[in-house]
Amino acid sequence: MKNFLLSIAIATIFLSACSSNSNQKSAKDTTLDHKPAVHTSSSPTQEIITAYLQLKNALANDDDRAAADAGNILKLAVGKVTLSALNPAQSKNFSEIAGDVKEHGEHIGANAGNIKHQREHFEMLSQEIYELAKADGKSGQKLYYAHCPMYNNKKGGNWISETKVIKNPYLGKEMSSCGSIREELN
Repeated sequence: MKNFLLSIAIATIFLSACSSNSNQKSAKDTTLDHKPAVHTSSSPTQEIITAYLQLKNALANDDDRAAADAGNILKLAVGKVTLSALNPAQSKNFSEIAGDVKEHGEHIGANAGNIKHQREHFEMLSQEIYELAKADGKSGQKLYYAHCPMYNNKKGGNWISETKVIKNPYLGKEMSSCGSIREELN
């Protein structure tokens, strides 16, 4: 009986020690592997554009959950912009679109599981981001204004991309290369 109790005690101590090391390692690994979702840059509105590009890429990959995450990041990024950090033209432009950008981010963030609805808001959001990118002008990042003629019963849809390679956020993997570059920005 003593051997049995001693075996249980040793096993408990051993398992506790392993579990403790595992938890410490997990916390350490998480801290080391944590990368900010959005990087800062020279432009006060760059965080918004970065979140938008994450959203565009998620939709192009038919990933409604990643799109929702990016929508939430976008919504928060709008609140971080300080108007005093913008020149007068940028400030005017940002003031005109900030509410809409935030609202679209909220809708996209709240609609994981409904990618069609996310894409509808993305279409409206894309026009706002286009205006923001045009007003920003000197973000240092080359952007492209792309168009898909097939989206929305052939009414078409536009978006901003960080590459010339077409990855269609409206049609996703179904027609990923449908579209063309209409304009280079910055």
